[in-house]
Amino acid sequence: MNVMRNGLETMAGPPEGFTGDVYIDVISKPLPPARIMGGVVHFTPGAHTAWHSHPLGQTIYATEGVGLVQREGGPVEEIRPGDRVSIGPGENHWHGATPGCFHTQIAYQAADETGNHTAWGPHLTEDEYPG
Repeated sequence: MNVMRNGLETMAGPPEGFTGDVYIDVISKPLPPARIMGGVVHFTPGAHTAWHSHPLGQTIYATEGVGLVQREGGPVEEIRPGDRVSIGPGENHWHGATPGCFHTQIAYQAADETGNHTAWGPHLTEDEYPG
């Protein structure tokens, strides 16, 4: 057991994976042999991820504001507090805030046996992000 006291580790979303200002509060780091990790992701208006996938999938729980999520080839979906998104293993997708609203979500994913948890793809084009 590992009790982590108040005092989250906040980091900026890396530019290779995000457009705009994004901050991540790390809330769960795996204790071996576990591989599940999670964070509270804060998107400023218009901020979003690049296209990406997770080898074992991802679960998103919207907590504040209005967000957007899209799987490759599917429609852009709006998400609001209390909405949950289940993304399948290897499913290419992006998520983030709407152009005019902040958005916060809790995101959980597991790393594969090599420790990889995210495969980043290209940033969205202006035509792909509905702004």
